[in-house]
Amino acid sequence: MSFLPPGHPPIPTPKTGLLLINLGTPEATDFFSVRTYLKEFLSDRRVIEINPLIWWPILNGIILNVRPKKSGHAYEKIWNRELNESPLKTYTREQALKLTAALGKKDQLIVDWAMRYGKPAIADKIRALKQQGCERIVLFPLYPQYSAATTATALDKAYQELQSMRWQPAIRTVPPYYDHPAYIDAVAVSLEQAMKDLPWKPDRVLIAFHGLPREYLNRGDPYHCHCQKTARLVREKLKLSKDFLQVVFQSRFGKAEWLKPYAQDTVEGLPAEGVKNLLMISPGFASDCVETLEELAIGLKETFTENGGDNFAVVPCLNDSTASIAMLAEIASNELKGWLR
Repeated sequence: MSFLPPGHPPIPTPKTGLLLINLGTPEATDFFSVRTYLKEFLSDRRVIEINPLIWWPILNGIILNVRPKKSGHAYEKIWNRELNESPLKTYTREQALKLTAALGKKDQLIVDWAMRYGKPAIADKIRALKQQGCERIVLFPLYPQYSAATTATALDKAYQELQSMRWQPAIRTVPPYYDHPAYIDAVAVSLEQAMKDLPWKPDRVLIAFHGLPREYLNRGDPYHCHCQKTARLVREKLKLSKDFLQVVFQSRFGKAEWLKPYAQDTVEGLPAEGVKNLLMISPGFASDCVETLEELAIGLKETFTENGGDNFAVVPCLNDSTASIAMLAEIASNELKGWLR
C-alpha cells in the first residue's frame, strides 16, 4: 500500500552504494586529451603544494605545452586498443563488476567506480548512486598506502559534491589497507608465484612505490611509513631479507628532493653491483597503468639492460585477479557491516 500523495515522484527502494575510486586517465592519447587530464591533475592543490602564484605560470606556460606529447607517447605504448581506453580504466571497471558478484546482495547493494581525474567523475557517480536509491554510500579509494595527494584528494572531491546536495546519503570511507592481512597475502602470493614462473632466478627484487616530494613527509604525510610497513610485512610473509627485497620510489617529477632511493638510479646501478637478474613489483597500484606498464616494464627494463643487466621482469598488479577481488571484497565488507541485511 502506498501512502504517497497523488503526483508524488516515485521513491526508489533504499539501497547502499560502494564506490571504487581510482586516480584517473586521459580519454585518448592525443595532445589535447592528455593536456586536459594533466591540467586537472596538476592543478590539484593536494598534489602540487607549491604557491599557486609560482606554480600557475610554470604549469600553463611550460608543462602543459611540453609534457602532454611525452605522456601521450607513453600511453600509446600501453593503450587498450580493443576498448580504446587505458588499462587503468579497464581494470577498475572489471574490479567493480566482479565485486558486484563477489559481494552479492544485488537487491540492496550497487557497486560502481569513478576516477579522481577525468571520467567517470566522482561527482557524477555519487549523484547517480543517490538517484538509484542509495541512502548510504561507502567510498573506497583504491590506494593501499595513504597520502594527502591520493586518498585525501579523492575524498575531498566526494565531499565537495556532498556539499551541493540537499538530501545527502550517509557516508563511510574505507581506511588505507597497507597492512591489511588480505592485502599482504595477495601481494605476497603474486610475488611468490611470479618468482616460481620465471625461467631465471632473480638476484634482487625491487618493491617500487610511487614517489612523493620529501617535503610532504616532513609535513606529516604518513605515506612513506605505510610503504615501508607494506614492504616489511611482505618480506616477513615470504621470509625474504631486506637486502633481497629492496624498497625504491618511482615517478619522480621536477627538481625537488623526493622520497629515496630513486628507482631510476637504483636500477641503473644494480648491474655494476653484480645484479644481473632483476624482478620488480609495484603493490601501491591497485591496477596496472602507465606507471607500471610503461615506466617500469618498458623504461626501466631498457635502463637495466643498457647498463649490463641480463633479465628483467615486472610482476603484474593485482588488477581484477581472483585474489584481488577476494581481498577487495573482504575489506569492503568490513565497512558495509550493519548497512546490508
